[in-house]
Amino acid sequence: MVGNEAIIAAALIGYLFGSIPFGVLLTRLFGAGDLRQIGSGNIGATNVLRTGRKGLAAATLLGDMLKGTAAVLVVATFVGYDFAILAGLAAFFGHLFPVWLRFKGGKGVATYLGVTLALVWPAAFGFAVIWLLTAFVTRYSSLSALVASLLSPLIAYFLDGQPIALTLYFMTVVLWWMHRANIARLLNGTEGRIGSKNERPSGGAQTNGSSKT
Repeated sequence: MVGNEAIIAAALIGYLFGSIPFGVLLTRLFGAGDLRQIGSGNIGATNVLRTGRKGLAAATLLGDMLKGTAAVLVVATFVGYDFAILAGLAAFFGHLFPVWLRFKGGKGVATYLGVTLALVWPAAFGFAVIWLLTAFVTRYSSLSALVASLLSPLIAYFLDGQPIALTLYFMTVVLWWMHRANIARLLNGTEGRIGSKNERPSGGAQTNGSSKT
């Protein structure tokens, strides 16, 4: 497969993998309700945790991560390694804007990590370590993701060169944009910390004081 056909195939495969809404599917399957009506309304693992179902949150995190990894590996195997980066980028955007949910998806942190894992795994390891250290010190999930996404492309650059690093930095810019409300709350001191009450609200979708990661 060459040329335009390969580009279209890589983008489509990546997007379809990325657009699988694991959080919505798992919470419905196991009777936890409509995730979009819970907490922040976000479809990611952090919001699944607000249902009180830690197992579902872990499964969502793993699914959202591995769909990015799978998209890259499938395209690299069946379409060509040269199109793997495109597949990863498409998977990332598939998670952010899934067609099945009227293009209203998540913030992209887990899928970002999964794509990085497939493209240059030491950078993904670095992302995880940076996230954990930042979360341990600050107790902010959103800040941890922002710092990790800013630094991990540097690891990719030194290990694998410019193309992957530039792709990750582009994804970082988009990820920061998706977290713009979190950034505003971090700056004014109203962002919820990990384990705090406004990290796991019990009512319907909230718009004030919740951390939408």
